[in-house]
Amino acid sequence: MSRPADADRFRHTALVLDGARTVDTALVPHLRRLLRAGEPVFMVVGDHTATAVRRSLGAAGGALEWGDSTGFYQRLGFAYEGFRRHLAAEHANGRHVHVIAEPDLTGGAGDTTSTSRAAEYLAYESICNDTYAPYGSPVTCVWDSRRHPPDLIDEVREVHGHELTEDGPVPSRTYRPPGEYLAGRDEVSLDDVPGNAQDLRLGDAAELGRLRAALRSSISRAPFTGEAADDIVVAATEAASNGLVHGAAPVRVRFWHHGDTFVVQADDAGGYPLPPDAGYRPPEPAAGPGGRGLWLARQLADTVSTHARPGCTSVRMHFPLEITNRNPA
Repeated sequence: MSRPADADRFRHTALVLDGARTVDTALVPHLRRLLRAGEPVFMVVGDHTATAVRRSLGAAGGALEWGDSTGFYQRLGFAYEGFRRHLAAEHANGRHVHVIAEPDLTGGAGDTTSTSRAAEYLAYESICNDTYAPYGSPVTCVWDSRRHPPDLIDEVREVHGHELTEDGPVPSRTYRPPGEYLAGRDEVSLDDVPGNAQDLRLGDAAELGRLRAALRSSISRAPFTGEAADDIVVAATEAASNGLVHGAAPVRVRFWHHGDTFVVQADDAGGYPLPPDAGYRPPEPAAGPGGRGLWLARQLADTVSTHARPGCTSVRMHFPLEITNRNPA
């Protein structure tokens, strides 16, 4: 398959900040270079970074375009798909914008474990090297090493093809393509399901109605909005249906409250390994109604983890209260 011409314009770059490399000394000079070159720049960063950029650039900062970070950083799959659609719309209008993004791993994530959310975030950072490339808009991601552990920053360098230095973007020496980076993720075991989880076993699709009713009863114990509850039920039903169609019956569905997070796990009896990029790429329009279950689950849940072992394939979804109650726009 030939590479789209605009893909050669795409560059996914990490800007790693530390005590010496700050917003003022590293990001602002980069922005000045982009503005002098006449490149449109779209900023989606936190309040602290935005304030520092505006202060340093002064009137020159008026040329920057600003996005609402709360509008983009929602459920992880939805957030990345939102970015993809934004870049696709710009491309359709004949524009290439340079995106400056500052990841938010914690805002509204509730009791979702930081490790699982960071792992899922980096998976999307990896796959966007393929899914964003056709639109030809460079993306620079700002990561502050003072706010994240060293091993996470090491992985940041693995999912970005370039790193921004004083001399400009240079190829990352540790970059791994998406297929290589994502390989083997479903071999990592999930944490044990708590003993107080509700437990249903489904033999066929006719029992999905029983699952929906049980889910709604359990969800009602927390202040999820009606729309959020609908999203949880749809995601869980899709995961269970996916197991019945593509795995093997029976499908065991367990769900529980963990602090402010509602968790659902669907286990089918197939034990088939999942493709490394399963559910991360938008389904092809010609694919028909099948093959969308995991994609939809990743759009509706905040994080989705998978695990395959002989005789069992598991899909676990986390729905933090604050993030799930945000109305995706």
